[in-house]
Amino acid sequence: MDGFLVLDKPAGLTSHDVVARVRRLLRQKKVGHTGTLDPFATGVLPIALGEGTKAIPFLDESHKAYRAVMRLGEATDTQDLTGQVLSRGDWRCLTPDRVEAVARLFIGTISQVPPMFSALKRDGVPLYKLARQGTEVERQPRNIEIVSLDLDRIDLPDVAFSVVCSRGTYVRTLAADMGERLECGAHLRELRRTRSGPFILADAVTLEQLAEAAVSGELESLLVSPLAALSHLPELQLTERGAAKVGNGIVPDVDDLESGRDKVLPSGRVCLTHGGCLVAVAEADVEESGRQVQIRHLLRVFN
Repeated sequence: MDGFLVLDKPAGLTSHDVVARVRRLLRQKKVGHTGTLDPFATGVLPIALGEGTKAIPFLDESHKAYRAVMRLGEATDTQDLTGQVLSRGDWRCLTPDRVEAVARLFIGTISQVPPMFSALKRDGVPLYKLARQGTEVERQPRNIEIVSLDLDRIDLPDVAFSVVCSRGTYVRTLAADMGERLECGAHLRELRRTRSGPFILADAVTLEQLAEAAVSGELESLLVSPLAALSHLPELQLTERGAAKVGNGIVPDVDDLESGRDKVLPSGRVCLTHGGCLVAVAEADVEESGRQVQIRHLLRVFN
């Protein structure tokens, strides 16, 4: 099988645990995932199968969406409910208007320092391993984008919110930073991802549903093809000769394009297809008119 499964990850499992279960369940060697979720988090976890693993670097994961609940008044070392409480603050003087005003300050491009309890590495060692040893190292802040931040429910000390953010955003750090701005501390109690690039929660299945589909022979209906997953990229259709050339690693020329050569395209990555199937992802140059396409090189060929 080749493509993507959209899984609804349960709480308590790491993303790696989910991949291992899918590998055993489907008896398939080439299985990967994109967009790691913390063990306590749930929701959209895209699982790549077979040739789908080749498409991972080209996915549009620029934005992700989450629903979350933060608790004010307690800051933890992990910035979530699994950690040790570092400090407590008085939240009782806060009003919903004050919480909303602070939340608005975090919308747009902001600077965020990655947490120590993360998979980022320092000299090849994951930061979370250093954190467990009691070691804290300096982390460089990086710019992230909070596209939207909506407070869905304020039931102090708990605040439920929905956020759309750029890739690389730590939502638990967002909660901790809001708690710091409110001068009482905060940590994340719940986190559910509702979208990761093209993959949405409405299309997600649980591990139990996946197992049932495997028994009933309905797995194919759950697959998102590599081409569908890369629908944000322009498509150029190859002739049969062009597809054969690409299959042998040869860069096609204009005469190898069945259609799409006259499309107005930006320069950059394109999907090369034949017979409705993805043959390759390539880098294309386009003249200023936007109509004369030239394939520069093949980035990844699909079998």
